[in-house]
Amino acid sequence: METGDPGAGERSSRLEAPGSTDDRLFLVKGGIFLGTVAAAGMLAGFVTTLSLAKKKSPEWFNKGSVTTAALPESGSSLALRALGWGSLYAWCGVGVISFAVWKALGVHSMKDLRSKMQSIFPAIPKKSEPAVEWEEVLKSK
Repeated sequence: METGDPGAGERSSRLEAPGSTDDRLFLVKGGIFLGTVAAAGMLAGFVTTLSLAKKKSPEWFNKGSVTTAALPESGSSLALRALGWGSLYAWCGVGVISFAVWKALGVHSMKDLRSKMQSIFPAIPKKSEPAVEWEEVLKSK
């Protein structure tokens, strides 16, 4: 028995595929986690490098952090400017390359891109056994 409700088909399709919102939430959580880990790693590397530079030669480190008549721009502001321009060039470069590959392959969605890549590149075989037997390799001769 059918009802005259036009939204009934839409609701039943949403009930049949509950995993799509869960998958999207999982991807968002994973992206946030990876972004947080990457940012923490970059911050830790930057702080470690600064502390090593200051420990190695504190007088030169202090000279580079203050603007003087001999140095019109401090070392830290020069480094930050270089980091900014380098980051801009890197992001734009990756974006241009990604856009060029996207247009060259003629895809319109990520599913199209995945199927196109799977047709171009060979499949990676999934083996349950390891390719190298470490016991055999590590045996004394």
